[in-house]
Amino acid sequence: MTTSTLDSQSFSANAPGPQGLLTVQNLHKLFPVGGTPTHPKQLHAVDGVNFSIGEGESVGLVGESGCGKSTLIRLITRLLDPTDGQIWFNQELISPISSRHFSQHPMRSQLQMVFQDPTDSLNPRYTAFDTITEPLKRLGNMRDRQALRDRASELAELVGLPSELLPRFPHQLSGGQKARVGIARAIALNPKLLILDEPTSALDVSVQAIILHLLADLKQRLGMSYLFVSHDLNVVRLLCDRVLVMYLGKIVEVGTASEIFTQARHPYTQALVDAIPSFESKPKTLALTGEPRSPINPDPQVCRLVGRCPQAGDRCHQDMPELVAIAPKHHVACHWVTDPAFTSTT
Repeated sequence: MTTSTLDSQSFSANAPGPQGLLTVQNLHKLFPVGGTPTHPKQLHAVDGVNFSIGEGESVGLVGESGCGKSTLIRLITRLLDPTDGQIWFNQELISPISSRHFSQHPMRSQLQMVFQDPTDSLNPRYTAFDTITEPLKRLGNMRDRQALRDRASELAELVGLPSELLPRFPHQLSGGQKARVGIARAIALNPKLLILDEPTSALDVSVQAIILHLLADLKQRLGMSYLFVSHDLNVVRLLCDRVLVMYLGKIVEVGTASEIFTQARHPYTQALVDAIPSFESKPKTLALTGEPRSPINPDPQVCRLVGRCPQAGDRCHQDMPELVAIAPKHHVACHWVTDPAFTSTT
């Protein structure tokens, strides 16, 4: 087995950026939660995360609530400042740019986000037209009223929103229509990367399917890359080329969608896949019991799944597993999977 190339890469601000559209390198985000000046307590929301997204690629990010997904995407979109680590976007190092200044940075237009709840993410005082054209005015320096109307109509058509709804306020729109407004706002500046934070979770099931088909169509038509965050693994399987599995601040498995859903190797990933609702009667691969470990000052030498994993051995209490390649595009952080001698020591 060989260590993942992302784990061994090291980039400096003066070196050429890594290949790919987005590269996250050894990213950390710690939140102070008390303690004393000499012994502070810190919540490790994101803890040494490494991954990349290529041009035109769709990557899913999955994991339980509280695993750090939302913090991670807010670091990438520069809504939060990282504690440590690097974020490269389109060959440019953006992690040193403060979240306060990144909102006006030229790179901001190429990195956009669709938020989880379309109702909460829309300004109730803005019409659909105002919402869609706001990024054009702020980041695209578009001021001509006719040009704004033309672009708003074009975007409305792209997302399937009738143009006669553009003068309406959010409370006058249905959930699906508000979701289309949020998507139109996000693609207004032709971004290279679209981050989707549970974009259909607040919608009715029938509307979810329509919005998912819309997102798949837009990706093909506009050539965007997606980072798709979801609890619904069936949605991830439908839309994503590759999947990142996150647990308590760490990426524990990375693979193609096919590998993750048919050949999951990490015990946590196996449990997630087993939990997918199905009409078929199938045996459970592995049952996780017990309580998750605390993310506050976690022991850096102990696997985060210890306490829930029935396969945990002595080494899991003494040596944090790193992401290791078990196939060209499949990486797992688990001694049970990556170390042939592990079973003899448990």
